[in-house]
Amino acid sequence: DIWWDLLIAIGAVTMRGAACTWNDITDKDFDAAVERTANRPLPSGQVSVRNAYIFLALQVAVGFIAWLCLPTDAKIVALLALPLIAAYPFMKRVTWWPQAWLGFTINWGVLVAAAMATHVSLGTVLLYLGFAAWTVGYDTIYALQDKEDDALIGVKSSARLMGDKAVLGAFCFYLTAAAFFAAASAANSAPRLGALTVIGFLVH
Repeated sequence: DIWWDLLIAIGAVTMRGAACTWNDITDKDFDAAVERTANRPLPSGQVSVRNAYIFLALQVAVGFIAWLCLPTDAKIVALLALPLIAAYPFMKRVTWWPQAWLGFTINWGVLVAAAMATHVSLGTVLLYLGFAAWTVGYDTIYALQDKEDDALIGVKSSARLMGDKAVLGAFCFYLTAAAFFAAASAANSAPRLGALTVIGFLVH
C-alpha cells in the first residue's frame, strides 16, 4: 500500500531527525570537546539551543501527524520507541554499549511497519535484531574516529571497549546480522531469496 509506505517514510525521516536533534542538544558540551564535532551547529554557536528545540518540536509535530494516521496496533508499537529515543544520548555516559542501544532504537521502524502491514511476527523480530547487530557493527567503526577524544572526556563506546580488536568485533556483528537475516528469511518461508540477500549483504 503506497499510503503506508509514505507514512513510514515520513515517520522514519522526521523521528530519526528528531532523535538526532535531541542527541545534538544533549551532547553539545561533549561535541565541543571533540575535534571532529566541534564545528557542528550547536557547539560552534551557529544555532542556538532555543532554535534547536524549535526545530525538534517541528519534527515531532510532523511525526505526530503521521502517527495519527497509523492503525491502532502500529500506534502502540511506535509509542514504545519513545523511551529508547529519549534515553539514547545518555547511554554513552553509563554503558560501553551505546551502539547497541542505538541499534535497538534506530531500527524500530521495522516493527512499526510490520504492525501496519500485518503483525509483528517471529520473522519480523529476527529482522529487527539483524538490523540492530548491523548498526552495532557500523557504528563501532564510526566511533573509532573519536576514540582518543572520547577517552579524554569520559565517553564510552564499543570502539573503546574493543580496543585494537574493534574492526574484527565489528565484522563479528556483521556476521551476526547476516545470521539473523537468514533466520528471518527462513521464518518467512523465503530461504532461497534470503540466502541470496545474505550473501549480497556479506559481500558488501
